[in-house]
Amino acid sequence: MNNQELLKIAVKAADDKRAEEIIALNMKGISLIADYFIICHGNSDKQVQAIAKEMKEKAEEHGYDVRRVEGFDEARWVLIDLGDVVAHVFHREERSYYNLERLWGDAPHEDVLSELNS
Repeated sequence: MNNQELLKIAVKAADDKRAEEIIALNMKGISLIADYFIICHGNSDKQVQAIAKEMKEKAEEHGYDVRRVEGFDEARWVLIDLGDVVAHVFHREERSYYNLERLWGDAPHEDVLSELNS
């Protein structure tokens, strides 16, 4: 399996839990941390936790190693480290505050969601 497949699994898991404004950024050549970043948000603590839990479980079901999950209990900004894919699941207010899309504005967007829905 490859990074693109893991990206699709994680994005679909977020979409299945009704994550909002899901963005996948191609970080190759921009970040040494990961090849892809996923950014999305939920509207409540419970939804943020549900999105993060689903992403973790689906990755594990497909044989991927989940290295670390940070911020789950607080449910304001949950970071799921899947190795070459890192997911940022925000609570709505935190997403607009940190505005990671602007921080990594030079990163190209991957159109994974439309592929999954077609």
